[in-house]
Amino acid sequence: MHRAIATVLLVVAPLTAAAQGIVRGTVRDQDGTPISGASIAIPGTTLSTRSDLQGVYRIAVVPPGQVRVYAAALGFGPVDTVVALTGGDSTTVDFRLVPAPLALPPVDVVSDRVPHFGDRPATSVGQVTERELGRRAVNTVDEALEHVAGVQMVNGQTNIRGSTGYVQGLNSRVLMTVDGVPMNQGDRGGINWDLLSLDEIESVEILKGAGSSLYGSAAFGGVINVTTRDVPTGFHTGLRLTGGVYGDPPHQIWRFRDSPGMLGGGDFSASYGTDIFGGRISGGDRHSDGYRQQDQDDHLHFAARGRWQHANTRVDFSGAWAADRYDVPLSWCSRAECDDKGQVFQPFMVDTTERGARTDSRKGFLSARVRTTVSPRFAWTARGSWLRTHFVDVRRSATEFGIGDRFGAAGQIEAHPDPARTVIVGTEATYSTVTSDIFGSHSQSEFAAYGQSEQRVGPVRVSGGARLDFLAVDGGSLTAVVSPRIGATLSGSGGGGATWRASIGRGFRSPTMAERFVRTTALGFDVVPNPTLRPEVSWSFEIGHTTAPLFRFMRLDAAVFWTEARDLIEPQVLQIPPDTVRIQLQNVVRARIAGFDASVIAAPIPDRLIATLGYNYLSTRRQLAGDSAEGPLAFRPRHLLQLGADYKVGALGVGADFRFASRPERIELEGFVDPRRVPVKVLDVRANWKPANGPVEFRLLAANVLNYIYNLVPETLAPVRTVTLTAVWTH
Repeated sequence: MHRAIATVLLVVAPLTAAAQGIVRGTVRDQDGTPISGASIAIPGTTLSTRSDLQGVYRIAVVPPGQVRVYAAALGFGPVDTVVALTGGDSTTVDFRLVPAPLALPPVDVVSDRVPHFGDRPATSVGQVTERELGRRAVNTVDEALEHVAGVQMVNGQTNIRGSTGYVQGLNSRVLMTVDGVPMNQGDRGGINWDLLSLDEIESVEILKGAGSSLYGSAAFGGVINVTTRDVPTGFHTGLRLTGGVYGDPPHQIWRFRDSPGMLGGGDFSASYGTDIFGGRISGGDRHSDGYRQQDQDDHLHFAARGRWQHANTRVDFSGAWAADRYDVPLSWCSRAECDDKGQVFQPFMVDTTERGARTDSRKGFLSARVRTTVSPRFAWTARGSWLRTHFVDVRRSATEFGIGDRFGAAGQIEAHPDPARTVIVGTEATYSTVTSDIFGSHSQSEFAAYGQSEQRVGPVRVSGGARLDFLAVDGGSLTAVVSPRIGATLSGSGGGGATWRASIGRGFRSPTMAERFVRTTALGFDVVPNPTLRPEVSWSFEIGHTTAPLFRFMRLDAAVFWTEARDLIEPQVLQIPPDTVRIQLQNVVRARIAGFDASVIAAPIPDRLIATLGYNYLSTRRQLAGDSAEGPLAFRPRHLLQLGADYKVGALGVGADFRFASRPERIELEGFVDPRRVPVKVLDVRANWKPANGPVEFRLLAANVLNYIYNLVPETLAPVRTVTLTAVWTH
C-alpha cells in the first residue's frame, strides 16, 4: 500500500503548457443505428467515457499528438484507431462497430474499480446489457440476474456461486452499488431492487467472488454494480406501459379466487442535455393483484439525475424515492389453519390468523459524485450518499417498524505512471443508524483505506492490493479487518484470443444491526438478540480460462473456485429447560464452498441465431463450532443450469430461457418448518417487435410458461405462470 501511495504522489505533477483537446463523435452499428453504452477510451490513461442514447460521446483533456482511441460494445467487435491532435484542437472520430456475438466484454469496472479496456479481469465477471434487459422483457433488474451463469435469486436475495443461501430480510453477502455507490440497507443490509426503474439502467456487472479488497463489508460473495444511463444531449422523452395476467393454480382444489390476477404499470421519463449540463426526471406506478392469497402490491417511484461538466471536471448527482404498500402472504397454510378443503397444505392460501397482514415501505437515496481529470495520467474522484429505508409491518399479532439511514463518503485517486501501470488509492467512511421496535436504536460506523496497483508485463497483467476496515457499533471498541487480494491474467495473441486468469482474495461481512439486535417472533418462537456477533470472513480462490473462438461460432468461459469461510452466521435453535425454545443468530459455521462455473455462447448464424448455456456445480461442507459432524450448507443447489436462445428476423425477435436448479439438500431450521421442496424447472418464452429506427417497441413475456409449482424457501410459493405485454415508446 505504501508503494502505491508513493507512486501516486510522484505522478501528481504540473500539467504541460500545451493546450489539451477534445475527441468527440458517435458510435453506430453497420445500419447506422446508435449504440448506447459503448465504451470509448484512450488506453493507458484516465480518459474514458460511454456513449449516450444517441451513440454520442465526448472525451476532454486529450493530450496533443498521436492518440490511440478504443471503442467497443458488448456483442460488437472492438475498433482501435489513431488520430492526430494539435494543441487545443477538437477532433471528431465516428465509429462503426460490426456485430460480433463472440467478442469478449469490452470493459471490466467492478473487479478493479478502474476500467481495463480490452483486457480481461483476474476474476469472473458477468454482464447484463441494456439490450439484454429489453430483449428479456423483464420488469425489474433482479429478474435478469437469474440468467447469468452461477447466479440464483432466492426470494430477492442474490446467491452467487453458493455464497449467500437465504436468511429472511436480515442480511446480504452480496454488495449492490449504483454507479459505484453502495446501496445495501443501513439497518438490515438487504437490497432494494425496485428503487430504480428498469428504464434508468444501462448495464449490470456481476463480480463473482470476494470483492472486499476494494469494496469492504457485504462484498463477501460478490458485487453487483448497476450503471445508470447518462443524460444525452438534446430533448428526449420515454414512455413504458405494461399489462399482464397471472396463471391459475394447476389444480382446482388450490384455487382461491374466481377471476385471474392482473398486473400493470407505467413509467415516464423526460430529459434535456447539452455538452455542459443535463438533467432527467422520471416516475412510475404499478399494481399487482399477486398470484397467491393476500399478495397485492402497489408501487410508486420517482427519480432524477443531473450532470454538469466544465473543462476537466464533471459533477453527477442523482436521487430516487419509492413507496410500496404490499400484502404479506407469509407462509402457506397447513391443515385447519384456513379453508384447507381437506388438503394437508394449501400453497396459494395463508393462515387465517394473519389475514390483513401488510407492509408499508418508503425508501430513497441521494448521491453526488465529482471527478476531476487533472491530466491524462492522474484523476481524483469524491462522492457522498444517503440511503434511507422506512418500513411498517402491520399484523394481527404485532405491528413492527424500522427506520434506517446510511450515510457514506469516499475519495479515490487514480494514476497511470506509464501506459502499462495503474495505481489507485482511496478511503471510504460509512455511518449507519437504526430506530426500530424490533432492532432498537443503534449505530454502526465503518472507516476504510485501500490501495491497488497493477502492472502489465508482455502478455501478463498482475494486480495486487488490500483494504483495511475499522468497524464500531454504538461507538464501542474497534474491530479491524484486513482484506488482501492478488490476481493475474495471461492473454493470448490478438484481442479475441484465449486468456487465463487466477486470483485469491479475502472476503468479509460485518453483521448488520438487525442481526445483532433483532427481537421478534418467527415460526411461533421468540427471536433473541446477539450483540456479540463477529464478522464473517473467508478466503476465495479462482482459476479460469476463456477460450479463443471454437469452430468459429462458439466461445467457452470456465472457472474452478474454492472458498474457505469461518464464523458464518446462521439461526440456531436454543433449547431452554424445561420446555422453552428460542432462536438466535450465531457465528457457528465453518464452511467450504467449491465448484465449477462455465458459460458458453454460440452464434451459428451471427446476425440471427444466438444461444447461451450456463452451468454451476457446487459442493458445500458445513461444520458447526465444536461439532465434528458435517453436512451441506442450506439453500445451495448442487446443480444450476441456464439455457437461452434468441432468433431474429427483421423487426421480429423470439427467444426462450430455461432454468434448472437441483433440490437443495438442506434448509435452515429443518424440523421446525415444512420441509417440502422440489427442483426448479422454469421455462420462459418471449418475443419482441421493433422496426428499424422506429420509436415504438413491443415485448411479450410468458414467464414459467409451463406453470411449474415450486418453492425456493420453506412454505413460500414461487411465481406461477405470468404473461406480460410491454410497449415502449422513446423519442
